[in-house]
Amino acid sequence: MAEGRLLAQRLIAEWPSSIHSLLVSPTASAALQGAVPPDLPVYVANPSVLQGVTGINFHRGCLALGRRPQPLEPEAFAGARRLVALEAIANPDNVGGIFRVAAAFGIEGILLDRNTADPLYRKAIRTSMGSIFSVPFARINDWPLGLRGIAACGGLEIVATTTRRQATPLSVFAQGSHHRLIVMLGSEGTGLSDAALRLANHEVTIPTRTAVDSLNVVVAAGIALATLSDRDSR
Repeated sequence: MAEGRLLAQRLIAEWPSSIHSLLVSPTASAALQGAVPPDLPVYVANPSVLQGVTGINFHRGCLALGRRPQPLEPEAFAGARRLVALEAIANPDNVGGIFRVAAAFGIEGILLDRNTADPLYRKAIRTSMGSIFSVPFARINDWPLGLRGIAACGGLEIVATTTRRQATPLSVFAQGSHHRLIVMLGSEGTGLSDAALRLANHEVTIPTRTAVDSLNVVVAAGIALATLSDRDSR
């Protein structure tokens, strides 16, 4: 479910075959003229009806209903240069925010464990600003060992982000020659599991003042991906 005109337009642009229907207010219907395929069912209703359907004071005036696409297999990312892996990111807002950051810095795919929130949950879609429709993703059932096979097939180094003080500072690591990477981000509360850390080729940290023990995972993702971004992909 995509909420608002912008997300509806992005869903139509990126996944046109997945669209089921639109529910819009008269104002939104007029604004979307020309952007909606002629064969797409569009239901126009007054705001009071929209509020009754959603159960809230729904002011965005547009709901787009899409069909969930077939899941990708992790092997689809074998030729990628930059991937992100998420472990136990439970908050859909954070998942959406990471997708938005990933899109900004040319990440070619996101790999998720079973405990990470669904990227297609409506709040994740909203906070991603539609980036979930443009950044491919896949679940890995055999976590974290499944990452090892993907890394081996693509010649990727696995980089674990951590708050451990003994880890390499991110800025120092970025000075090296690292062309193909999987950047792992862990749980908002506990960080990456010991099993995931053991799997990593490198551990990096973003140094902070001791009064602040960690950063929000979306903020950390933004700093890490901007610092490690592949300049050729911009």
